[in-house]
Amino acid sequence: MLTLNLLPSTNVTLSKSRPKYPLSPSPFHANLGSRNLKLRTLSFTKPLIQNGHPFRCSANQDSQISRPRLDFSKILRHPSGVSSRNTTQILEAASGTPEEVSPDGEIEGSKPKVNMKLALIFGLWYFQNIVFNIFNKKVLNIFPYPWLLASFQLFCGSVWMLILWSFKLQPCPKINKSFIIALLGPALFHTIGHISACVSFSKVAVSFTHVIKSAEPVFTVVFSSFLGDTYPLTVWLSILPIVFGCSLAAVTEVSFNLGGLSGAMISNVGFVLRNIFSKRSLQNFKEVDGLNMYGWITILSFIYLFPVAVFVEGSQWVAGYHKALGTIGNPNTFYLWVLISGIFYHLYNQSSYQALDDISPLTFSVGNTMKRVVVIVASVLVFRNPVRPLNALGSAIAIFGTFLYSQATVKKPKKEAVEKKD
Repeated sequence: MLTLNLLPSTNVTLSKSRPKYPLSPSPFHANLGSRNLKLRTLSFTKPLIQNGHPFRCSANQDSQISRPRLDFSKILRHPSGVSSRNTTQILEAASGTPEEVSPDGEIEGSKPKVNMKLALIFGLWYFQNIVFNIFNKKVLNIFPYPWLLASFQLFCGSVWMLILWSFKLQPCPKINKSFIIALLGPALFHTIGHISACVSFSKVAVSFTHVIKSAEPVFTVVFSSFLGDTYPLTVWLSILPIVFGCSLAAVTEVSFNLGGLSGAMISNVGFVLRNIFSKRSLQNFKEVDGLNMYGWITILSFIYLFPVAVFVEGSQWVAGYHKALGTIGNPNTFYLWVLISGIFYHLYNQSSYQALDDISPLTFSVGNTMKRVVVIVASVLVFRNPVRPLNALGSAIAIFGTFLYSQATVKKPKKEAVEKKD
């Protein structure tokens, strides 16, 4: 409870204002979970000043602020991992300076601290993503068996989450049969998206796969429209440069391979369907936060994938293993590369969810677009892939289209909220 000690007693109206940006129903991206605080403000009917002394407002020490769980399906709608407007809690102390809220829903404190925090968040997220992509490609170059590698990466994520739950570093969610059944669909499409991306990485350059994967918004808009969702004209216009840029990059790609292109496209379809099914089947499990939801999807995906991996390429693993050791020379180096790819696959996805706790959807969308640029540039520098001018232009156009799409979709809930309020 919030108590007001007024000197002298004055009529005070205590009201709960509506959040400026309400959550709109919408990983993953990856998803892919945050805990946001409800916006509360105190409004008074008149200035409470008497004899030159303002009233004193103090908060009861026993007061508690609820921290609702984030609906995982709302994270998953957007290809960058965000689809809903974050809400923020503002606490005003009588003796302190009230915090301000930016139009994007972020709490604005001192700018140096905010900038440092954002730099740390994005720096860690980008670093983990770059490490994963580089070592994933290094392993696939000498051990071209993406089904086994993808299974191992999901296995690492499963073990990681079990460790977090066992040592209570992450609250273990209470699950039941209905929860597992609801996860079966999203986990299946997550499996398809992950293995298809790994297959693409094994056949073409990392940069090319990421350019094609930037076309995920196109599939989101098309599939969601078939299921009854509507999008404004700005969203449809934003996907045009994505289509054009991806097409230009594909026809000018030096390492072009039909299997690599198909894998990246199927990965887009898998992740989009995962997002859609998550939205529809996980609405009743809002008490499970995003990180725990992703952990269970990882476990189910491993159960899905490994038996199929054994069937598809299991007979080639032993011979491929000996060939890889002969190529690299030092077995420990090979083991280290595989382990790093598995651990950092989970870490960069975990960091993306934790980033949602501290930044707004708009900032996250821009950061996710820039992350793809950083990964493409890093992979070109590390593997020295030849890049033609038209290929670079097509990649830039596609990524710029993704940025436009993120701006159009993030601004849409804000406009709808204002219209409803009016």
